Amino acid sequence: MPELAEVEKYRRLAEEAALGREITQVYAPDDWYLKGGQYTYTPDHRPYIGETEVRGLFMNSGYSGHGIMGSAGLHFGMAGRLLVDGRAAITDLWWASNEELEKWDRFAVRFADGGDLRMRDSRRLGGVTLDPRESRLGPDALTVTLGQLRRALGASTAPLKARLMDQSRLAGVGNLAADEALWRAGLDPRREAGSLSDNELRRLQRHLRQTMEDLLNRGGSHTGDLMPERVAEGVCPKDGAPLVRDRVGGRTTWWCPKHQT
Repeated sequence: MPELAEVEKYRRLAEEAALGREITQVYAPDDWYLKGGQYTYTPDHRPYIGETEVRGLFMNSGYSGHGIMGSAGLHFGMAGRLLVDGRAAITDLWWASNEELEKWDRFAVRFADGGDLRMRDSRRLGGVTLDPRESRLGPDALTVTLGQLRRALGASTAPLKARLMDQSRLAGVGNLAADEALWRAGLDPRREAGSLSDNELRRLQRHLRQTMEDLLNRGGSHTGDLMPERVAEGVCPKDGAPLVRDRVGGRTTWWCPKHQT
């Protein structure tokens, strides 16, 4: 699914190509996809695209003008992409179809100059939330402190990987990033989240932040060091041990049984 690194690419495209443009029409053909009510558009109240920010796996875009102010939270699900004037921030999602079919456009805004911003989602697992409540998200994984991570894991008996991916506990960790961070930190993804020692917790916090930064700088969640070996007969890049493929927290998981304990 589009993880933090991909959503940041979407934000940069929106900021570069959509910021300040006047909205003349909102296209939302799928009531299920639009959460939190319908936006009421009138020709006398045309807002402008405002600043955008990334919070975890969500991109929040503001709009204001002519007495209207609010924000839209864009969640891209497993296969959502952002396009502005037909230009996609990412054209090669390896986990989804990259066909350019307009029937997959779930939400769009038309601009006064004739262009548009679209969410194209082949699997229809994303959504747009009007005026989202950011308080429901945990601290950002890019900047999470040791104390915040300790509180996020708590005394939970849930698998460590599942707890890391719980956006209400920690915002921004997707499936690939979780596997990469736990592999770097040498921690078994199946362990109870609340079982980490102080040293293990510090190690996880350090590697988690570095993983998120590396994936962002490299340009995608698929650029981790473990990624090339997430295949049948893949081996650990650290010690050469055969990797284990499992399901943890309902997600496909790859880990090294030799050094991840």
